[in-house]
Amino acid sequence: MRPERVEPGPGQESVWDYPRPPALEDFDGLIEVVFGGEIIATTKRAKRVLETSHPPVYYIPPAHVRGEFVREVAGTSWCEWKGRARYYDVAVGERTVERAAWYYPDPEKRYRQIKNYVAFYPALMDACFVNGERVTAQSGTFYGGWITSNIVGPFKGCAGSNLW
Repeated sequence: MRPERVEPGPGQESVWDYPRPPALEDFDGLIEVVFGGEIIATTKRAKRVLETSHPPVYYIPPAHVRGEFVREVAGTSWCEWKGRARYYDVAVGERTVERAAWYYPDPEKRYRQIKNYVAFYPALMDACFVNGERVTAQSGTFYGGWITSNIVGPFKGCAGSNLW
């Protein structure tokens, strides 16, 4: 059963207005990812993927991710839209979070612009920010959406959303 869409207020977006297949768009706001007391990624040149029922996922150019804090690990997953994803562990000092970020080395044609761009699971980081606003992580261990005050749901990943 499809949930009831929350009506967006002024300046807000509903994830139920996002398309399927997902849209890909440039985002020139400030994106920051913090872990272990370090800003491990920062950019004003992100891409965001917008998919029905999901908060945006932000993809950061690889040159804007501090390479000393990410290391590629074995294993892949498959996205029906973007293709095969690979993963990074994130490590700062003695702290390591496994498979905390992902990227597409050879995305499907429609998503070529995010080739090698890095997305982070906000639930696994100390903090992630969009234009200075600390994000809330999308529920569930599979999803990596970033929820800000201008995004309304309900969101895939919450209890009872398996059949949406």
